[in-house]
Amino acid sequence: MDRIDNLDRKILSILSKNARIPFKDVAAECGVSRAAIHQRVQHLIDGGVITGSSFNVSPKSLGYSTCTYVGITLERGSMYKAVVERLRHIPEVVECHFTTGPYTMLVKLYARDNEQLMDLLNGRLQDIPGVVATETLISLEQSIKREMIIDTEAGNEQAL
Repeated sequence: MDRIDNLDRKILSILSKNARIPFKDVAAECGVSRAAIHQRVQHLIDGGVITGSSFNVSPKSLGYSTCTYVGITLERGSMYKAVVERLRHIPEVVECHFTTGPYTMLVKLYARDNEQLMDLLNGRLQDIPGVVATETLISLEQSIKREMIIDTEAGNEQAL
């Protein structure tokens, strides 16, 4: 993707705060036409800058009360892709990262309760070939969740 200019940054800043805002309102705030906003947003999507838009559904509303992070140690780092393929078939796994540090991977998952968590750990994760150890961290509270804010001055991105 070509460089992101200040208009792109302003559009991204507005959309990151409210992805459902009508393009006519974005256009008015940016001082350009609605067609220009459509064109810019499509260019940002095509360039991989905007990677999606979605609603955030509360896991608790679906009965998943336990948010857990699991550090996974693999026999060999080269087994990562095969393990990820196995993890894709576990719907409770919502994130997976290949990491540096004490774990090969860090996985975020949701469980309905401790009994299901134990089944996920002992019956699913630890049974994956190549997994030699896991360490479980239960989140007691999510205190911060946010997207990166887009500073309209180039190169000044920071968290909200």
